[in-house]
Amino acid sequence: MINIRRATPDDATTVHGLIRELAEHQDQAWGVTVSADELKHLLTRPEITYLIAERDGQAVGYVSWLERISFWSGQDYLHLDDLYVTAAERGHGVGERLMHAAAEAAGGKVIRWEVAEANEAAQRFYTRIGATLISKKIGRWQPR
Repeated sequence: MINIRRATPDDATTVHGLIRELAEHQDQAWGVTVSADELKHLLTRPEITYLIAERDGQAVGYVSWLERISFWSGQDYLHLDDLYVTAAERGHGVGERLMHAAAEAAGGKVIRWEVAEANEAAQRFYTRIGATLISKKIGRWQPR
């Protein structure tokens, strides 16, 4: 049975491990620079939500988001940061359960996210659950 719950600062080490797993799965382990101690602090912030899916007490996936506001609509929305399910649990409904938990938490607010063009499996999943995918380029700039 899958249990979904909100992560607390005490889950920082587990959260860190799941984030690293996702990054490794996407060949981007180099991009994870946050520490478990930093995550402990981040998990106390009210605009950040991180839900963990567990089977028999073991973390098998997560969904995380930040609450934001759209200046175009003036409405709050959830910006999904990550959705990840461990390899052994993929195809068993965990991702869908996590997305439905996010939808419940959204309380009718729009949920937005990005998905890599190369991640066709994720695109199929999101389309299957009824999401609309809009092509867009993402800019990234880190001024020094």
